[in-house]
Amino acid sequence: MRNSRSDDTAAPLLSIVVPVYRSEKILPLLVKKSLETATALGLADQFELILVNDCSPDNSWTVIAALANEYSFVRGVSLRRNFGQHNAVMAGLHHANGRFVVVMDDDLQHPPEAIGEIIAALSGGFDVCYTHYAGRQHALWKVMGSRFNDAVATLLLNKPRGLYLSSFKGLRREVVQEVIRYDGPYAYVDGLILDITRSITSVRIQHQPRHEGEGNYNLRRSISLWLKMATSFSVLPLRVATLTGFALSAISALIILFILLEKLLNPDLPRGWASLIATVLFVGGIQTMCLGVMGEYIGRSYLKLNKKPQFVIANTTWQAEQPP
Repeated sequence: MRNSRSDDTAAPLLSIVVPVYRSEKILPLLVKKSLETATALGLADQFELILVNDCSPDNSWTVIAALANEYSFVRGVSLRRNFGQHNAVMAGLHHANGRFVVVMDDDLQHPPEAIGEIIAALSGGFDVCYTHYAGRQHALWKVMGSRFNDAVATLLLNKPRGLYLSSFKGLRREVVQEVIRYDGPYAYVDGLILDITRSITSVRIQHQPRHEGEGNYNLRRSISLWLKMATSFSVLPLRVATLTGFALSAISALIILFILLEKLLNPDLPRGWASLIATVLFVGGIQTMCLGVMGEYIGRSYLKLNKKPQFVIANTTWQAEQPP
């Protein structure tokens, strides 16, 4: 069955958006399980599976094109370079047409069988439904990093306590339309969701072991995602830098008064070279940190003003005449 669906056809009830990177061996099984789940829900003819190739270095795009040629519900989007998971999700959301849109990873650690529970929650009136893992199949450093990220998100984004910001989630169409209005180069989907709505729930799922290969999120990418969340959707780091500056100024003033008093009471007191250098290095380090925080904000604003793209599409399976 060749993928012949166009944007002017009747919109499906369900859209499943999957960012793809190094998953050529997993994709056929992912498509099969997605079809089985849709069939079990009675949505075999009312869903679409949007696979967004984030410039994967393997043959993922070739596999996506072949699957789209075989299954009419598969729609493939290929990006010109690697833009990152959240930007790839944004590209998929721009092409999703369903009343309900589910976002999930490509490694089958997110069981498609849980989509029914997500749709039920959204049908019940919630704008967004996240999933909460039972028995996470991740390395210890990644689990601890997620907990740190969760705590920071609660502080910076005013995230409801107890809500886990999973990459496996469902959104109503109205929320998706608001999310894709964001055109900045550093997309953080969960931050956008929390800016739009507080009508959010979650369902508990069993986290599955990765079907093939290793996870694509390393420490560097995790830190990059944290910085994106911290500097793109909150001004709290700037406020912390400001308050730190005021606090250090007050402490410095007190230290100066203390030193002057000591000098008046003990004229023969030798000058403290070590304490002076320590103070200079400490204050200099704080100043450098604050300048770095401000520079991060300024740099992101500069790139947005210069219209750095959020993503660039190289090809789609329904417009094969475009160059690869």
